[in-house]
Amino acid sequence: MAKSRKVVITCAVTGAIHTPSMSPHLPVTADEIADAAIGAAEAGAAVIHLHARDPETGKPDQSPEAFKKFLPRIKQQSDCVVNITTGGAPNMTVDERIGPAKVFKPEVASLNMGSMNFGLFPMLGRFKEFKHEWERTHLENSRDLIFRNTFKDIEYVLKTLSDGGTRFEFECYDVGHLYNLAHFLDRGLVKTPLFVQTVFGILGGIGTHPEDVMHMKRTADRLFGDAYRWSVLGAGRNQMPIAAMAAAQGANVRVGLEDSLWDGPGKLAASNAAQVRRVRMIIEGLGLEIASPTEAREILALKGGDQVAF
Repeated sequence: MAKSRKVVITCAVTGAIHTPSMSPHLPVTADEIADAAIGAAEAGAAVIHLHARDPETGKPDQSPEAFKKFLPRIKQQSDCVVNITTGGAPNMTVDERIGPAKVFKPEVASLNMGSMNFGLFPMLGRFKEFKHEWERTHLENSRDLIFRNTFKDIEYVLKTLSDGGTRFEFECYDVGHLYNLAHFLDRGLVKTPLFVQTVFGILGGIGTHPEDVMHMKRTADRLFGDAYRWSVLGAGRNQMPIAAMAAAQGANVRVGLEDSLWDGPGKLAASNAAQVRRVRMIIEGLGLEIASPTEAREILALKGGDQVAF
């Protein structure tokens, strides 16, 4: 794998996994999401990965209207690369999930590379009180949930969004997902360099042991050679250890309150920017430099912030 001279930090500011009762710092309203994105970019994140939520309940909202409330402000106040989710929430249809990226044509959209069990219910052992009933149901229902990302779904997303010049953050939660990506590369439906986000620590996907991280890297190296850009995402308390381990071996990194609520043992992160600053310290402590948005666009071969539809 060709190692970038600079490390691209992605920050996923709110997501659809954690619920508002878990942390008072989780962005929910459009203003909170915009502030979180701008703050993370100012702290050093070149790419901002975005979901939307209902401002009253905090429930995931994948309507283009919800995204329209914060996308223009982020673009006006930051040069960051905007990455819009097509994952949405695991219970949504592919048409719901693709809506915002289809309308706004971002530089990057996330794309999950395979169907999987997606177990969030263990968090019920840590969080007991909820402000909104949907939160408990959201976690409990994941005992019997398959996050659908079939070959047909993936091909539909690729063909729908590629015409607008959007490239993809390929989210690979297990080794089979790398082989799924290789399948689409062989068919000519994806373009290199591939932005491969290897995800560790979701119940239903690969674990967080250093050997798991290395196995994903070795497999991606064998399948894609120098035609991909590696990034890592560690869920929960594994966020920073995996970022440090992988950055030392040439990876880009993703942090943010979508993936972890924490900024050290037992300490809730006060902001997304706090996590960006922490991972930046790790990266720079390794003698590496972080990429600016302009450099990230070059590394990932993106179309440019002036080519989006927001």
